[in-house]
Amino acid sequence: MTVDCKDLQRFLDGQMQAREQGRFRQHLGGCGACEARFRESMQLELLAHLAQAQEVASSDAPAPSAPAERRARRTWLRGLRGLEVLVAGVAVWMLLPFSLPWGGEQSAWLSAEGPRVLEGRVTYRAVDAHHRPYVPDRGADAAQSPVPSLPLQDLWRMEARGDLHGVATAYLLHGAPRQAQAFLKRMPASADRDCDLALLALEQARQEGSLDTRPARLEEALELLSGVLREWPRHPQALWNRALALSELGLPLLAADAFGEVARLGEPGWSEEAAQRERVLRESTSLRARAWKDAYASVRELVTDSSAPLPLAAAREHPGILRLGFYDAVRAAPSREAVLRLEPLARVLDERYGGSVLRTWLARVAERDFTHRGPLARLYGRLVMGSLAPAGEVLETLRRSGEEDLYLGALVLADAQRQPVDSQAVIRLARASGDPWMRVLADQEQAKLWQREGQWWKAEQRLLDALDTCQKQGLVYRCLGLQRRLADLYLDQHRPAEAFQHAWKGWARALEAREWRFEQEFLQELADVARYQHAFTTARAYLEESLGRMPEDCAQRTHVHRTVALLEWQRFRPEAARAALERAMECERPLGLTGAWVLSEMARSVPRPQDGALLRRALADLRRGPVSPGLESLLLVIEGQFLLAQPGSSGRELVHRALSMADLEPDSVDARKARAFGYSALLSEAGRTGAWDEALTLMAHELRVEPVAQRCLLAVSVQHERTLVLVRGPLGELKGAYSTGRQVPLRDEATGLVPAELVKELSGCDHVDVLTRPPVHGLAGLLPDSLAWSYRVGRGARGVPARTGPSTHLVVTEVASPPSLRLSRLAPLTPPRVPDPWRVELRGAEATASRVLSEMAQASEVELHTHGLFSASQSDASMVVLAPEADGSYVLTVDKVRQARLSHAPLVLLATCGAARTAPFPHESFSLPMAFIEAGASAVLAASVEIPDSAGAFFERVRERIRAGERPSVALRDLRASWLLERPDDARWLSRVLLFE
Repeated sequence: MTVDCKDLQRFLDGQMQAREQGRFRQHLGGCGACEARFRESMQLELLAHLAQAQEVASSDAPAPSAPAERRARRTWLRGLRGLEVLVAGVAVWMLLPFSLPWGGEQSAWLSAEGPRVLEGRVTYRAVDAHHRPYVPDRGADAAQSPVPSLPLQDLWRMEARGDLHGVATAYLLHGAPRQAQAFLKRMPASADRDCDLALLALEQARQEGSLDTRPARLEEALELLSGVLREWPRHPQALWNRALALSELGLPLLAADAFGEVARLGEPGWSEEAAQRERVLRESTSLRARAWKDAYASVRELVTDSSAPLPLAAAREHPGILRLGFYDAVRAAPSREAVLRLEPLARVLDERYGGSVLRTWLARVAERDFTHRGPLARLYGRLVMGSLAPAGEVLETLRRSGEEDLYLGALVLADAQRQPVDSQAVIRLARASGDPWMRVLADQEQAKLWQREGQWWKAEQRLLDALDTCQKQGLVYRCLGLQRRLADLYLDQHRPAEAFQHAWKGWARALEAREWRFEQEFLQELADVARYQHAFTTARAYLEESLGRMPEDCAQRTHVHRTVALLEWQRFRPEAARAALERAMECERPLGLTGAWVLSEMARSVPRPQDGALLRRALADLRRGPVSPGLESLLLVIEGQFLLAQPGSSGRELVHRALSMADLEPDSVDARKARAFGYSALLSEAGRTGAWDEALTLMAHELRVEPVAQRCLLAVSVQHERTLVLVRGPLGELKGAYSTGRQVPLRDEATGLVPAELVKELSGCDHVDVLTRPPVHGLAGLLPDSLAWSYRVGRGARGVPARTGPSTHLVVTEVASPPSLRLSRLAPLTPPRVPDPWRVELRGAEATASRVLSEMAQASEVELHTHGLFSASQSDASMVVLAPEADGSYVLTVDKVRQARLSHAPLVLLATCGAARTAPFPHESFSLPMAFIEAGASAVLAASVEIPDSAGAFFERVRERIRAGERPSVALRDLRASWLLERPDDARWLSRVLLFE
């Protein structure tokens, strides 16, 4: 929805506060109507200013004050109409002094004096040619700082001579990035243009400052800059701005690398500043790393040397890793004296955490019989140092010893090495210790046990409760472990938005606590989140930063390179994927699930003779210990897909066995992935052999669509580079096309995916049923607007809800959204043109999510006229903004809708921005329309992009036609066509209104 355009006049008259100006500038860059009116007003203002200047010069009159001058110009303009404005413009142009020719003397805003305005670098040569130092604005509130007035005469002259780059640069330097963006996008594509667009994205990330939008802005900046540097590796402005974007993400080593490359270019001034920035970034990072590693080494030394100095200062600076090592030092102490010697360290740690739990435990250990415990303590020390494996007879000896703290420590070490452990013993011993630190360990182990049993919801709640308790007790190190486990759990459930919340907070907390190891782990969590959200450039940056921090760690190298291999494969760079996988194998470690999947995929395009043996080893390692049916089905699909690429293999049988196993665990994410990936492989094989009937049967079975239309049908499957398209025209003949030429990922549109000759087959259809699977499902542009079509969604096991009792027409409008969002007030709906006795309206503060869900349960028609919101940090799909609940929550999410039960199979109209936006999940269609269908809706109408206020009337008229008996797809097609005749400027959003049935 748009901001109220009536505010433009207040903006022009300077009647807005600084914050309000900033918000309106953001709107101005994205509103074509306001931008055109703004440009016209600016040019007329300039004409008036120049004409008045001539009058003043000729009469020698004193210059008026600024308000009086503005009023005079307004009066002068109001006196002109139509042709008079044109005549006046020509007259003023003829009066322009010859000292201001096109491309004449340098303008004041290009002055090389004083510090530079932006930290980043623009590519406009007149601005960037000479280095000036950057002095950051350290005011209390930069948003309140006055924005310099725009050089209107310069802008007018530059735009008139076609210097769009100069106009864009002027806007950027004067704090108006959206206007700058509008002019840059009018320029021809070039490396310089993309570099400046990246700088704009970076500036917007900084200005908005919100966790909801920053990641997407920074990904946009990095992606643009990567494209520039692939073509021009020594592009100075791109290298500089990339360094800033990486710094903004919190990746100092990668930022230092980029600044180092600028320094080596030898640009006067710029190279010196770059070298200084590189040095500061490297030194600060190195100091933090060395302090943590020294602290860790000092406490590890206590395990092997009972006379080693006590790291008391390190315990105050790094209490987390020191406390973790303290437990091992006490357990490995071979005598009473060696235990009591650690009492000062226990005191420092107790002071840091509060209480006396460590001193109490120390005293209890000191009372043990060391003729019995001493040899066991030495045995434990060998486990800690890695000279013995915590398995078999060693674990059994400690279990029978009666020294329960030693047995607990050995179980923890075994778990860290992926050895099978007695989880119940861990839980029992940790709880019995009476130590809050150990109780967190018990909660983690219980959550792990539930997750392994498939009861992930129990695991989630236990971890959340434990995190709440942990934070209240100030056990920062343990809280970091809980947040990492939560991020892992949400990624296992393929819920990246929730994983991001814990990974990002954990990352920030680890930085604050100077916990180097956790910083490393959260970097990798953030990389996985970014990969799930298809933010591939950011994901790779996180991985490269984590590798730069610990290049000597073989396990880290294997993890990073196998994940990079997957990223490169997803970006359609098979050779780069192969190179990364080869590097992952240098440490001779198992490749894990990620590496196994990449091997299976690459068998089609970049195979190697040793891949079969590598895959078997990876799968065998993954099958160590208990394996759920869901995971086993996924492993079978990986193996079967690999074999399908081998001539005469049994891959098809393995995939079918995997699908049967996946059906036994429908709620498992692994099983759902196995199902999706298995059908992808089988569909592509059917397409490769031209088995169109088999392919359609497979897709109908996967999507649970019964019956399949015998005429006017489109079915589409995309598996990476392979595309299968099937059509049945009006006569019912099944035709197909199969190709292996896709070279880029699908983004937000599917235009051109269906070959033109197959589109032509559908031209005589009254309506087309469209069957698609991820990643195609929910994309706009699959078929032309001239056809009436809808995405057909299978019901699965839930079935169509029965209509029971009276129903209503629910309309949600004029919602009182939270003031903190600063959303514009939407225009009220016009009253219904005919009486509507079913109509029930929810307005203002009444329109909360719980109230809307309650009213929807008995509605046969639902209209939501409110703001839409997308935030990758809050939800994986779009959300509907509603009034705040008592607890402050204000959004209607996919998960909330999925849990609803719509008993009257309603028609649902989502007149909100981007409501049809689909998460980029490879294994399921995850969107608001899909959630409404799953909850029981018969049809859902929604747009995949932002929509204007006028869209509410469009949606209502579609509803009226459907109520009058028109088929929804026909009503949408015909109204869209007639609406475009009156409002051709609405073509962009109208073509992205989609129907799901």
